[in-house]
Amino acid sequence: MILKVRLKRLFYVATVIAAGIWFVPGLATPALAQLKGTQTEGTIAPIPIAIPTFLGDDQQLAQQISGVVEADLERSGLFRPLDHASFLEQVRDVNAAPRFGDWRSIQADALVVGRVVNGGDGRVGAEFRVWDVAGGKQLTGQRFSTAARNWRRIGHMIADSVYERLTGEKGYFDTRVVFVDETGPKEHRIKRLAIMDQDGANVRLLTQGNELVLTPRFSPTNQEITYMSYGADQPKVFIMNLETGKRELVGDFPNMTFAPRFSPDGQKVIMSLGAPDGGASIYEMDLRSRQPRRLTQSNGIDTSPSYAPDGSQIVFESDRGGRQQLWVMNSDGSNQHPISQGDGSYSTPVWSPRGDYIAFTKQAGGQFIIGVMKPDGSGERTLTEGFHNEGPTWAPNGRVLMFFRDLSNGEEGGARIYSVDITGYNERKVETPSFASDPAWSPLLN
Repeated sequence: MILKVRLKRLFYVATVIAAGIWFVPGLATPALAQLKGTQTEGTIAPIPIAIPTFLGDDQQLAQQISGVVEADLERSGLFRPLDHASFLEQVRDVNAAPRFGDWRSIQADALVVGRVVNGGDGRVGAEFRVWDVAGGKQLTGQRFSTAARNWRRIGHMIADSVYERLTGEKGYFDTRVVFVDETGPKEHRIKRLAIMDQDGANVRLLTQGNELVLTPRFSPTNQEITYMSYGADQPKVFIMNLETGKRELVGDFPNMTFAPRFSPDGQKVIMSLGAPDGGASIYEMDLRSRQPRRLTQSNGIDTSPSYAPDGSQIVFESDRGGRQQLWVMNSDGSNQHPISQGDGSYSTPVWSPRGDYIAFTKQAGGQFIIGVMKPDGSGERTLTEGFHNEGPTWAPNGRVLMFFRDLSNGEEGGARIYSVDITGYNERKVETPSFASDPAWSPLLN
């Protein structure tokens, strides 16, 4: 019971501190029941968890996979992996019950044990168990396998299972992030599309830097991305197949196109089309018929559209009122109305996969703020602020965001990607080989 009580308090305090009132829906066990209340102060205490090096014939591989699990959980900010040097019991059999007293004595609330097996057919597998140390019982146990070259996915999938079983929330570790890789001098920076695991590993370039690329976004199927490319003439919106590398033009429009994003069903792309008078309107392109539909028409610039997860509404930014504000409309373009209420200029809105929040960039008082608000504009909160923060993107569970921060400092400065919890807690830099901007988080791979 100690583990469950502490997990309840962790999620309660972490969210209530920042949001006022919050509840946890649909948790995994009756002991992790729904919470509701008001608390204004407290401290976040990550759950102590023991993750001994996994067993396996290939000890290096087993150590690497358990290391991925440990790093994922630690990076979430909700877990505190214990020092291996403190472990009193040496795990020799993942199927045997552990000596719970040994783990209680080092204040472990949960224990994860595993074994890695080479399949001999070009695949690698792993089985694991999660134990409630205080309660003295197994919480879950599963097996996963994948192609040997994708061994890191095993660690991410295990971390997702542990995260979900102990928190009642879906994990987000077995995901990828597409972004813009930036190299070279500041005045002649080469920007290429790239893709990586959510922890910054396995970076792979998707374009060669022959043209400027911006705002990549995933399709719901993980198979394609849409992005803006600025070639010899004007910006165009493309779709790229991530497996083949082939790309196709979304539409041949007379003026510039930018800020593309897929609809939740993947059948449409929504984007902005420029007008000769300098304005811009939002259009929706049906990818089957290739017929565009105009959704907004104003005397300003309407851009950065993002669908609600059920596809019924669209949030976008517009300066039609004199400064950049966030607007919401129905997916057919009706009922357009502003929702942002604070001072400053709002931009880059993106709807949470849960549908409960809209993330945004806000420029006010010389600062660039990454924040969230409810879809009606209420409950606005700052998650992080500083010099040139921009471009939030949601993890598929709606609990974490990534964004980029440009800390330009002469020729040496550039953009870097960061993550932050929805409470504004646990900000981390995502390590990449080069400067990086415009991140976009994929849905879960499995």
